Amino acid sequence: MDNASFDAGSANIAEILASQRAAYLADGYVSAEVRIDRLRRVLGIILKHQDDFIRIISEDFGNRSAGTTLFADVVASVGAIRDAIKHVKKWMKPSRRSLAFPFGFLGARGQVTSQPKGVIGLITPWNFPMTMVFVPLAQMLAAGNRVMIKPSEHTPKTSAFFEKVFAEVFDKQEIAVINGGVEVSQVFSSQPFDHLMFTGAPSIGKLIMRSASENLVPVTLELGGKSPVLAGRSANMDMTASRVAMWKNANAGQICLAPDYINVHKDQESAFVEKYTNAVTSMFPTMLTNDDYTSIISARHRERLEGYLDDAREKGADVRIINPANEDFSGQNQSNKIPPALILNPTDDMKVMQEEIFGPILPVRTVESVDEAIGYVNGRERPLALYYFGDDSAEEAKIVNSTTSGSVCINDLVWQGGQENLPFGGVGNSGMGHYHGYDGFLEFSHQKSVLKHPKLDLNKLIGLIPPYGDGKLERNMKSRIGK
Repeated sequence: MDNASFDAGSANIAEILASQRAAYLADGYVSAEVRIDRLRRVLGIILKHQDDFIRIISEDFGNRSAGTTLFADVVASVGAIRDAIKHVKKWMKPSRRSLAFPFGFLGARGQVTSQPKGVIGLITPWNFPMTMVFVPLAQMLAAGNRVMIKPSEHTPKTSAFFEKVFAEVFDKQEIAVINGGVEVSQVFSSQPFDHLMFTGAPSIGKLIMRSASENLVPVTLELGGKSPVLAGRSANMDMTASRVAMWKNANAGQICLAPDYINVHKDQESAFVEKYTNAVTSMFPTMLTNDDYTSIISARHRERLEGYLDDAREKGADVRIINPANEDFSGQNQSNKIPPALILNPTDDMKVMQEEIFGPILPVRTVESVDEAIGYVNGRERPLALYYFGDDSAEEAKIVNSTTSGSVCINDLVWQGGQENLPFGGVGNSGMGHYHGYDGFLEFSHQKSVLKHPKLDLNKLIGLIPPYGDGKLERNMKSRIGK
């Protein structure tokens, strides 16, 4: 992109933001009917173009099964939008709040009303291109906002398709899609939005937050990190291995909630490795020409993952490649597939234990006890999710209460992220803020307090009006303090 076109693109982003804000202010109150109409138009986009999205997303990835996109992108997006349509009228109702004595007793009334923030910027990642646009968009529109969307440049065909289909049913003053590379993202994140949401890596999240701070823009950051699995001695190892294998290799591990590493008791390591290998082999007996096995999004990311394996080998790890058909992956760079791998005896100096993996590689740590695993987790950045496998209720409670993570799932993985009635978000290095369902509606609304006083002069009643020589105010205040 040359400087002239970049400057023009920068001006265009600012112009669209100004146009959306002017339209929002001119319209005033955003009725439930307007919000539902916008949500229904978004739903219509998905229902009309779902087959197009499935095809185009697969083209962007190099290979991605229709089933994966249907489950993780289409169904998830439709569910969030329908949930918002169903509940938006209820969500919009003001909530009554009790007031300190004597205000409520004398007729004052307090409530909190949810007001649209205005114009929201949405920067989305590539791993689930539809879900990461449509799910937060559902709550943003339910809250009455206008939205500007910057989809990922790593899925260029999908992002261009977003721009096309939104333009067919929305004026840019309602929803606008802005495409471009890193320079466009930088300009986008520096705009004075009323709220900005970003989903991606923690390293980029820090840059987004720094950029937004120049305009004091509130941010929702959905980041990632190293989500651990803690397997207790009571864990069913068949179930543990099967479910971890399922979610570590779904979408080739390119899921922010994917298990990043597992802690197992040293006596259970061999059983886990055997059962995990068998589970992967059963799911993917072949991979190179298997449409069920997703490609890594780009050559750069494939090379990054291969670098993790090389680094682990060089530092003494036992790297186990799971390649049931003994396929030759070295000559297939165009599809960017890599086989699943286990890394045994990982150490903290290995890159695979320092960075979010985002691929089908699973380090296996051995521990003497769950307490040791808890200590290891607590000694690191707080993860987006934590997973516990076991039937020991006391151990389960200890893990839930002694660790801090964005969410916890017991005896399975990832499913908590698809529940509209559970808030989704990280903590610390894994993010800030929440979305999904009502929690998303609140996140993208301003919670405005409204206090209505009675005609009775409360200032005079409690002696707040000077002069204070009669001691009335002092007596009233001391009576409120009590003993």
